[in-house]
Amino acid sequence: MGQAIGTVLPLAIAIAIFPVPVIAAVLLVGSERGRLKGGAFVVAWYGGLVAIGGIVLAFAGALDASDDGKPATWVDVVLLVLGVVVVALGVKQWRARPRGGEEAPTPGWMRAIDEFTVVRAAAAGLALTALNPKNVLLVAAAAAEIAEFGLSTGHEIAALVIFVLLASAGVLAPLVLVLVLGDRSQDLLDAVRGWMGRYNAVIMTVLLLLIGAKLIGDSIAGFST
Repeated sequence: MGQAIGTVLPLAIAIAIFPVPVIAAVLLVGSERGRLKGGAFVVAWYGGLVAIGGIVLAFAGALDASDDGKPATWVDVVLLVLGVVVVALGVKQWRARPRGGEEAPTPGWMRAIDEFTVVRAAAAGLALTALNPKNVLLVAAAAAEIAEFGLSTGHEIAALVIFVLLASAGVLAPLVLVLVLGDRSQDLLDAVRGWMGRYNAVIMTVLLLLIGAKLIGDSIAGFST
């Protein structure tokens, strides 16, 4: 199981530092009833990641992702396709970046986040996982890589849970800071939000290109064995 967790660790880190979900979490915890809204957001985020990963694991198990402890060929094909798609998304992200000192426009839903109810905060957390193509691709890739190790069902679930916990560190951190530091956390959170908003395109491009290259490399390594 440790090897499986090590393999998907880069994917978890990439998801954890995707700027938009972290910025949303920061805005939520800084709003009225922020701790409750932030908690609902995080719980829904967890649920979305677990649901995606669980579905992929179930399909991979039904299709025999592991053959006597060795990855099945179709898993490497899937990883290759996912890797190419993720690289393409990275290129697209870079080409769409703001230029000439322009700031990236703030999404309309994010501008209205102060008015979110607890239910809408939870819906946002779920939407940023289950309805976000980048997150879906990376979670699906992680679940496929876990499945190809041929672990027992219990170990697969444990590996997925650990992956989700690590991938959720970014959205959980603002809530933890607010709970621990109270109002003293606001300056730090505002600085993080501003930096991530300013360099969103660069961060996303680098992450997507690196993760895409990793998935392609993993698939090539699988073909060679």
